[in-house]
Amino acid sequence: MNRLRQALHEPKLQLFVSLPSNDLNLAKAALQEGADGLKVHINVDHRASGNSFGPLSEYAETFRSIRSQFNGPLGIVPGGSLESINPQEIEQLGDLDVDFFSIYAWHMPTFLLHAPKLAATFAIDSQFDTKLLEAAKAFPIEALEASVIPSSEYGTPLNFADLLRYRWLAQTANLPVIVPSQRKLVAADVPALKDSGVKALLLGAVVVGKSADEIQRAVHDFRNAIDS
Repeated sequence: MNRLRQALHEPKLQLFVSLPSNDLNLAKAALQEGADGLKVHINVDHRASGNSFGPLSEYAETFRSIRSQFNGPLGIVPGGSLESINPQEIEQLGDLDVDFFSIYAWHMPTFLLHAPKLAATFAIDSQFDTKLLEAAKAFPIEALEASVIPSSEYGTPLNFADLLRYRWLAQTANLPVIVPSQRKLVAADVPALKDSGVKALLLGAVVVGKSADEIQRAVHDFRNAIDS
C-alpha cells in the first residue's frame, strides 16, 4: 500500500511538514521531533515561504538523502503552473521513492492522474466551486488539500468558520482531507481540528518558520498535542 494512503487511514491525526526549502537538515529537524510525513517542492515560487524552487536536477540527491531518513510519506509539489510540470521529472520521482504529489487542481495536467508509483492529491482554494468535489471519486485521487483560506488572511488565527469549512469538506468530499497551515495554527488548535474530521495537518512556513530550530519547536509542540 502507498505510504500516503496508509498514513491517512491511521486513526491518529497525521503530522506532515512542508519544508520551507529542500534541505536535509530541515528534514532531519522535523523528523527528530516526530513529523509523520514531509513535503518538498520543485519548479515553483512559494508564496508563504518566499522561496523559489528550481528543477528536479537541482535536488535529486537531496531528495534521496531525505528519503533515506524515514519511512513515512514523502510528497512533492511538482510545479507552480500547468506549464511547469515536466513529464520526464515525474517519471524520475518514482525512482526517488517519492510517494505522492500535491498540486492545485487547475495546475494538474491529465497525465499526472496516472503517474506510475505516485499517489495523486490535489488542492483547492477559497474560490473553488466545491460542488465539483463529488466528481473526484471517478478519478484515482488519494486526498484533498484544503487550501481554502484567502491569501489576504494568511498568518491569522484559526476560527470556528474555518473548522466548519474543514468539517464540511471532510464529510462531503469522500476523500481524506489534509489541512495546510495557512492560518497561524497553534498546538491548542489540535483538539478542534481533530473534531473537524481532517486526517492530516500540513505545517508550512506560516507555522514552522525557516530555520531548523523553529521547525523543531513547532513540530515538538504539535506532536505533543496530537499524542496527548
